[in-house]
Amino acid sequence: MGIVISSPLPDSERKTTGEALQGTLVDLLDLSLVAKQAHWNLYGPRFRSVHLQLDEVVTTARDFADEVAERAAAIGVSPDGRAATVAASSGLPEFPEGWTADATVVAYLVKAFGAVIERMRARIDETGPTDPVTQDLLIGLTAALEKHSWMFQAESQG
Repeated sequence: MGIVISSPLPDSERKTTGEALQGTLVDLLDLSLVAKQAHWNLYGPRFRSVHLQLDEVVTTARDFADEVAERAAAIGVSPDGRAATVAASSGLPEFPEGWTADATVVAYLVKAFGAVIERMRARIDETGPTDPVTQDLLIGLTAALEKHSWMFQAESQG
């Protein structure tokens, strides 16, 4: 089936913007899943504070994932959040299996946020010339991710 929703963007700009949104969607869905996995398997002396922080990450990732997917749909790009797509194309490092110490979780999140933020900043650059509306969404999302990153970095110093 071809395009069902017409796009306000020319085809080449829709393609570039759509790829940035799809990559962002996958990263956010994986981030929400990994944060929940860590949340369920966390142990250690900082359990409560890290446990609550992880819930905040999940909320941010899920809320922005919905905004990103809806933006893709609005420009005529079908968002793909299927588990197989997320597993095949996420850029997050693999999270360890089983019970995970609080320090390991914090170190993982610092690394994961670094990877996602790097890709987000590239997407911001890519979407500037193609769609400033999407770029604005990605800028707001990146600010939220950078705030979480800062908090986990501060937590890793303990």
